[in-house]
Amino acid sequence: MLSLDILNRAKEVIITEKQALEALLQNLDKSFENAVISILNTKGRVVVTGVGKSGLIGRKISATLSSTGTPSFFLHPVEALHGDLGMVTSLDIILALSYSGNTLEVCEVVKILKNRDIPIISMTGNPKSVLGELSDIVLDVKVPKEACSLGLAPTSSTTAMLALGDAIAVVLSELRGLKKEDFRRNHPGGTLGERLKVKVKEIMLKGDSIPLVTEGTPLDEAIEELDRKRLGVVLVTNRYHHLVGILTDGDLRRLIRRFRALPKTNIEEVMTKNPKIIEENSLAVEALELMEKHQITVLPVINCDEKLVGILHLHDILGKGTFKFVL
Repeated sequence: MLSLDILNRAKEVIITEKQALEALLQNLDKSFENAVISILNTKGRVVVTGVGKSGLIGRKISATLSSTGTPSFFLHPVEALHGDLGMVTSLDIILALSYSGNTLEVCEVVKILKNRDIPIISMTGNPKSVLGELSDIVLDVKVPKEACSLGLAPTSSTTAMLALGDAIAVVLSELRGLKKEDFRRNHPGGTLGERLKVKVKEIMLKGDSIPLVTEGTPLDEAIEELDRKRLGVVLVTNRYHHLVGILTDGDLRRLIRRFRALPKTNIEEVMTKNPKIIEENSLAVEALELMEKHQITVLPVINCDEKLVGILHLHDILGKGTFKFVL
């Protein structure tokens, strides 16, 4: 085995990549501003493309853009040449990554899209390359050297691309006025701690998703609505859209045990009156505490006028698919 000072070599790699970021900082100019403004004014999406290590960085940049308020998707250049070009519209803008600027597949895709008058932004270490010449805006990511001892493996260059992509996403998010609530809305599958910080109205079901009938509805029709919406409950409102009752699967089972069959009656004769409710601006953590206290799995949601506006299920708080609840 070759003798190698592992810690010192690791430090050298990190120092080399730090130098790459310092070079990136020095090269940052008006073209960055132009790129950000172009993306900000784009009515479509940011289509990120690249191959190899640059492609992997491109996927991360695209994901960061999307999660911080700038719609984006990654387009693999090879798949693009075999039909996926149809995903790109005239309203989109392209962000192409290639350190050499001469990657065949990337340049071919960019050439086709440029002929469709779609704006091209590139990240490359060679502004005078084929990709650079095809681009409307060139972001220079040239680095002094790669951290790889052979000078071949993309290391410092991909670090520079990643940092520049983060800078674009962060600046755009601030220009768009992205708030914590917007970020959480784009991350509904985040940690439970984060989910519990959101307001009930951000995660509740509303509109046609609410299992809902009005007073006077025959019981059999209410059961059909309960079965259709598959939440295990149906809510009952009066003509003013105020909640007056609730009927659950458990209520139906108790009715059958009591009468040996479901009675022919209207919903208000068998519903539970004055069910537990929560206001739409309450936090999810408050809803969870209420559910736990009363051992229930759904909560009707009302607004400040006490009108029904939604329904919240335990799964909407904890994340659908996290567990199975047995009725």
